[in-house]
Amino acid sequence: MNIKAPKGTKDILPSEVENWHFIENNAKEIFRKAGFKEIRTPIFEDTNLFERGVGDTTDIVNKEMYTFIKSDRSLTLRPENTAGVVRAYLEHNFFRESPPVKFWYKGPMFRYERPQAGRQRQFHQIGVEMFGVQDASADAECIMLAVEFLKSLGLNNLTVEINSLGCNECRKEYKEELKKSIAPFLDGLCEDCKSRYEKNPLRILDCKNEICNKLFEENNLKEKIAGIKLCPECSSHYEKLKMYLTALNIKYEENTFLVRGLDYYTKTVFEIKSNNLGSQNAVCGGGRYDGLVQTLGGEFTPAVGWAMGVERLNSLIPQREGEKLDYFIVSNNQLEAVKLTMLLRQKGYSAEFDYNSRKFSKQLEKASKIAKHAVILGEDELKNGYLTVKNLVTSEQEIKHLEDLI
Repeated sequence: MNIKAPKGTKDILPSEVENWHFIENNAKEIFRKAGFKEIRTPIFEDTNLFERGVGDTTDIVNKEMYTFIKSDRSLTLRPENTAGVVRAYLEHNFFRESPPVKFWYKGPMFRYERPQAGRQRQFHQIGVEMFGVQDASADAECIMLAVEFLKSLGLNNLTVEINSLGCNECRKEYKEELKKSIAPFLDGLCEDCKSRYEKNPLRILDCKNEICNKLFEENNLKEKIAGIKLCPECSSHYEKLKMYLTALNIKYEENTFLVRGLDYYTKTVFEIKSNNLGSQNAVCGGGRYDGLVQTLGGEFTPAVGWAMGVERLNSLIPQREGEKLDYFIVSNNQLEAVKLTMLLRQKGYSAEFDYNSRKFSKQLEKASKIAKHAVILGEDELKNGYLTVKNLVTSEQEIKHLEDLI
């Protein structure tokens, strides 16, 4: 029986792991300097958390969640991590701490969708969440942090797109205007958008269906639909965000049709795109979700954050070479090879030996692929109490005593 990884999942092989370490280590260091602390939430949560938090009008909740029943309790593999972080924020009383409360996370997420390049059914995200700051400086800091992190990976050709969805009051009038503009074309939209038309018409602007996109283009619908008319408070917040971004030398573009795919966003939403491989790829998405903590049972708490797909990041950066061993022991005396290998490891070096006692030529061939130095422990070396150390980069050899080596 030829068993393979399930469709939509992928093994991360040893040859690829170095890139993942590079991405994760950069995240850890950059977020640490900004005062963000790592949090690790469960891979599965109560299904109700995502139904309430992510929103029952989203494709994630309606189509893509991996849900199962255990002991009459409905559980779901997390499709995203913001809801889980908010649940932890409430459960462990972080709301009692002086704001801002800052978290970052990394780990696998699960969505049942069509697998494609850079997107799997099990995928990995790195993200940040900040609680307790109403001012737009928090939004700007999160965007700046994302840009700094992406640049640390070598992704410099970035486009930052921003928009404001306003508050619930701002959106009421806009939703009605949007429905009026779309109504004549409703029959031509996909079935999902027909459902969104009543439940959450803003989501129609985020539709990825080619039928809907073609209909919008042919009828210039986006040009006919004006942006959200913000109330004074939301307008002031949006202007402050632009002021902060300008002060931080972060170039941005305004996109009045940027709505994101989750229901909990309010005010600021943003996306960051990279042109690293010649074509534009969205690598980061986020925004403000001031009402989510309250939706999940807490007090009203301003909050903002973002997430990035690690697979997408990995596809945009060069493959990094794995770190080579410090030493490879070339010997046909297994006992002495094992003793020297373990001694070197105890002294803090990375070392390995040949388990099969093959010919020295074969051992040296392997050593040249995986190590920086070969330590030759042949009959002469064992008899006379010295080691031959070969630099596998320069091919230079020198005689050393064990004490000199370690």
